[in-house]
Amino acid sequence: MWEASSETEPGARPPVEVFLLDDHELLRHGIRSLLERQGDILVVGESGSAVEAARRIPALRPDVAILDVRLPDGTGVEVCRQVRSIDPGIAVLMLTSYDEDEALFAAIMAGAAGYVLKEVKAADFVESVRRVAAGHSMLDPVATSHVLERLRNGPPKDPLTKHLTPKEQQVLELVGRGLTNRQIAEHLGLAEKTTKNYVSIMLGKLGVATRTQAAIIAARQSSQPR
Repeated sequence: MWEASSETEPGARPPVEVFLLDDHELLRHGIRSLLERQGDILVVGESGSAVEAARRIPALRPDVAILDVRLPDGTGVEVCRQVRSIDPGIAVLMLTSYDEDEALFAAIMAGAAGYVLKEVKAADFVESVRRVAAGHSMLDPVATSHVLERLRNGPPKDPLTKHLTPKEQQVLELVGRGLTNRQIAEHLGLAEKTTKNYVSIMLGKLGVATRTQAAIIAARQSSQPR
């Protein structure tokens, strides 16, 4: 991949060094051009691979790593966590097309200093890079409060299943795996009659009439990020 020289004139303030991770080459080129036109920002490396970026960023030691959240071979969040575990001095700015609480939660927990959407205005994006490089947080206060609430209360619960007891939740998960009442009873160490009662109560709380409907709910629940 392309590398840039970081030489500066004697006495001059060193530029902010940046590494770009995004699987879209055209977007990387656009971001690099935007940043380097500023005169005080230098792109020292770039990649379209999460695995490659996790290896190269600690070696290059940029001031800021700009990481795309979604990548073909991993996520920017995983790269952020790996990079920050090796060198906490590298500030991370997450870049994504999606405004999702789950992605924001994961980014903050991984140690990201900022989180911006790709729809952000060019001037605001450049300012975000400068502020993160200076040690400031670019996390929206409202979004951050959501994450703190998540930490206190755990992940948001599915409104369909939030009234289930832990045991009923276990029964739902096993129904979703296609187990019979007898198999569920053996798995949970219950009498088959007790299991049948659990299934009936669970169906009632979910507001469905059949095990198939319950299994669909279980499948949807298991596919949601935790």
